[in-house]
Amino acid sequence: MPALPPAPRINPSILAADFVNMQADLARIATADFAHVDVMDNHFVPNLTFGPQMVERIQATSPIPLDVHLMITDPDRWAPGYAELGAASVTFHLEAAADPVALARRLRSIGARAGVAIKPGTAGEGLYDILDEFDQILVMTVEPGFGGQGFMPETMPKLRALADEAKRRGSDVWLQVDGGISDSTIEQAARAGADTFVAGSAVYGADDVEAAVTRLRGLARAGSLVE
Repeated sequence: MPALPPAPRINPSILAADFVNMQADLARIATADFAHVDVMDNHFVPNLTFGPQMVERIQATSPIPLDVHLMITDPDRWAPGYAELGAASVTFHLEAAADPVALARRLRSIGARAGVAIKPGTAGEGLYDILDEFDQILVMTVEPGFGGQGFMPETMPKLRALADEAKRRGSDVWLQVDGGISDSTIEQAARAGADTFVAGSAVYGADDVEAAVTRLRGLARAGSLVE
């Protein structure tokens, strides 16, 4: 029998958590794979969230590793600092980086997984020849900057093309999706090749957060098995 694909990774977005009770809300997602931390600078995107000091405190408190998503300008300057704080994964935007390959190598040298994100309107072909420079590619399934947006199915062909190219090249890069991921959309993203899923409202809006993580993981698994 062919080997099953790796278990899907569920990374709850703490953008949907209760900021006043962050430590408690981090404890609620202990069965997830990573805590997804959206860093916004009110410049690259029109919103402002966490900075290095807050991420450092989240890092010290979280029961699971941090998956930091930088929606900021000049990540070439700022991203390494988040890796130095101990974040397991640091993702920057292709659209904002001056030298994405050099930055990815710098993040890896510090000890973090290096991720690159692309907006819905950014083509994926520019990443094909440099796939091996990254540990994760984040295909945004909403416009970055706000939580609670609706899933954009028109991003799925790009995701599928990236998945096919990664398979063709023998790359083990993780393919992450972020935006509108819920019980009704996660299977579609998994069928298109995603293996790592950011979910905010679908997790923290549930009565039972642990059950929501388990359910999403099962739905993603089911989608990944569909040819």
